[in-house]
Amino acid sequence: MAQKKAHEVDAWLSRPQPDTRVVLIYGPDRGLVSERAVRFAKSTGLPADDPFVVVRLDASTLEKDSGRLLDEAHAVAMFATRRLIWIRGAGGDKRLADDVKALLARPSEDAIILIEAGDLKKGAGLRAAVEGGASGMALPCYADDGRELDRLIDEELATAGLAIDLEARRLLRDSLGGDRMASRSELQKLALYMRDEKHVTRDDILVAISDVAESSVDEIIDAALTGDVTTADAALTRGLASSGATFQILSGAMRQLQSLHLMRAAIEKGASASGVMAAARPPVHFSRRTAIEKTLSIWTAERIERALTRLQGLVLATRRRPELAAASIRQAMLGLAAEAAAASRRR
Repeated sequence: MAQKKAHEVDAWLSRPQPDTRVVLIYGPDRGLVSERAVRFAKSTGLPADDPFVVVRLDASTLEKDSGRLLDEAHAVAMFATRRLIWIRGAGGDKRLADDVKALLARPSEDAIILIEAGDLKKGAGLRAAVEGGASGMALPCYADDGRELDRLIDEELATAGLAIDLEARRLLRDSLGGDRMASRSELQKLALYMRDEKHVTRDDILVAISDVAESSVDEIIDAALTGDVTTADAALTRGLASSGATFQILSGAMRQLQSLHLMRAAIEKGASASGVMAAARPPVHFSRRTAIEKTLSIWTAERIERALTRLQGLVLATRRRPELAAASIRQAMLGLAAEAAAASRRR
């Protein structure tokens, strides 16, 4: 089978097999997919800014234009001995899968096909075509684990000439991981914030990394939507003591429910929970993935719609009677927690 396990991908990219004609890079971590695609493209040695040598196509375009990929792959190269055909946005595209299967059966002599795709289940048409081809290679990309996050942290901080203590590293690691590109961007933002310093502390991370600053509101929302009444109650007590927290909790809960509604719709169409979480924009933070996955298993689309209607009514009520906002939001969030707990017990 022409595929690698997740932990083998970086090693293969360091020394790609020269006879590989089709490379599929796929998975729920879109940032990592993109980063590794760029890495493979560079390994070919072809000039990425030359449109005669590197042809960039969108999968949706190929799905509408029958035979376009086959024509591009078998076209005679006029200005180079090799060409790279770089396809982005692939998924369950049947025509693309069929064309890739045909190309692997009769490979082009001078064209290399690079495909970026989202999360593909085992047996999905495009993934099966590449894995079954003698000159294909399928490379999965999943969210970074602790070891990969440590490597990424070391890489970015070393580039910036920064050191970090153990407590700060743990907090930083917990604040990253859902998407490679987003994690790298956060680390680069931290490095910019630390431009006149040499040692990163816990306080620096609390100021510079956006996800950490929002963690208390996230804790309330996640506890409520997973049915953890005790944690939700304690977190609400802490959160509502902060100035302006009432609005943040209410607006945060509504945004979360709206995002969940979109993810539930995708899951009901056959997508995996990990795939929809990675495709969410903004991506689901690594530290919240377990809670969101549990929430998705509890809250149906109909239940989410009812909860959103209640919270939208609460927005108007809190504007009319701001002195009752804290008590009303506590009651609403604990109500959601109780509903989730009851639904979880019935599963």
